[in-house]
Amino acid sequence: MTGTGIDWCGPARQACPECGRGPTDRTLGVTVEPGGRGVAHCFRCEYVETVRGERTETRPGTRQAPATAAMRHEVLSREGRARWAACSPIYGAALAYLQSRRCVIPPADGDLRCHTALLHWPSGYVGPALVALVTDAVTREPLTLHFTWVRQDGTKAPIDPPRLLLPRHRKAGGVVRLWPDEAVTMGLGVAEGVETALSLAHAYTPAWACLDAGNLAALPVLAGVESLLIAADHDPAGIKAADACAQRWADSGREVGLIVPDVAKADVNDVARAA
Repeated sequence: MTGTGIDWCGPARQACPECGRGPTDRTLGVTVEPGGRGVAHCFRCEYVETVRGERTETRPGTRQAPATAAMRHEVLSREGRARWAACSPIYGAALAYLQSRRCVIPPADGDLRCHTALLHWPSGYVGPALVALVTDAVTREPLTLHFTWVRQDGTKAPIDPPRLLLPRHRKAGGVVRLWPDEAVTMGLGVAEGVETALSLAHAYTPAWACLDAGNLAALPVLAGVESLLIAADHDPAGIKAADACAQRWADSGREVGLIVPDVAKADVNDVARAA
């Protein structure tokens, strides 16, 4: 195999030939596929190179991070919007994964989709993934994307880490609207993780995911939502976040319910899978 400055027999992470600043600046993920085909993708500038035998194709990078600081997007970038547009309603490996986790399959007009062949930029792995659109809880502005790489047997892909957020995008203040706003009339269920929220949905819908304890703790009181059901992770950070959220909503005169699994370090999804 031949290429433009890429060692196809070398490590999975290399310096990008377009934006790399040195041999230790390894922003490029390299994947060699069966049949002598290779794919290289830079997660910083989006440079792409593909090679099959003696034929090489390149696509110039579409962005360049400053040398002194990482670029940060306050809203979803053009590249992020393109990735979201390339996703499909949940099926295949993504469906198998959610079913194996005892999750309720959310409606197609919610903000959870799937991609059949998504690059995992730290490792160079390419495979199916769940893709969640993270939007501002108040303004609904798209902020970032959350990825979970999965396999056809219903397990997470054997990569580290199997979950990632789109780099250099704001997550704070965001939620995953697993059910659309139109489904939120009087009440709403919330949890940290996507799978936890989809397990809560066995008992209560609509449900949204906050992604982590920080976002759950800071979830603002939303206009038109009169009651909130919180599914807390049973760990110190999860309980603290749920309590903070519950107190703020209760102080605003809203009805608040709290679910905490009996088992320490468990969440509602763990309970659903054990049932």
